[in-house]
Amino acid sequence: MIHLLTGGVRAGKSRLALERAEASCVGELVFVATGEPGDAEMGDRIRRHQAERGPRYRTVEAPRDPAAALDDPRAAGFVVDCLTLWVSNLVCDPTLGEPEIVLARARLVARLKAEPRPVVVVTNEVGLGIIPMDPLTRRYQDHLGRLNQEVAAVADRVDLVVSGLPIRLR
Repeated sequence: MIHLLTGGVRAGKSRLALERAEASCVGELVFVATGEPGDAEMGDRIRRHQAERGPRYRTVEAPRDPAAALDDPRAAGFVVDCLTLWVSNLVCDPTLGEPEIVLARARLVARLKAEPRPVVVVTNEVGLGIIPMDPLTRRYQDHLGRLNQEVAAVADRVDLVVSGLPIRLR
């Protein structure tokens, strides 16, 4: 069961992801974290998210390969938070070109599709605003938009989260 939660920044997706994972699984949950504390503000944000997780969660830091974190045989289910930061990590990595990023996206989608245990995936919807002026931001937006579509295509449930409220899309 893949459950995709998408929406704007600070819309309540992460909190809802924890609730959904806890309700759908008995046993240990793995929180697949893709964020990296590149500055003090991001470090604070990561610490706040960690404090929200209860004792059922074991965190796996996976800023480059969240698909590998899903190989844990002890987990009853997973929360992947979030695709937005993961794509940023890939696009900003100067050693990765377009083919490598497309391959990484395909690997994650295939791994999600094959996973029999519940996985709640968090992402941001970045396609509702203006088209960015700079090439790096357009490249990022293109990759994230495509990945969101690819994950939504294999997800069993997709919710758009607005102001903390989920709106079921599928």
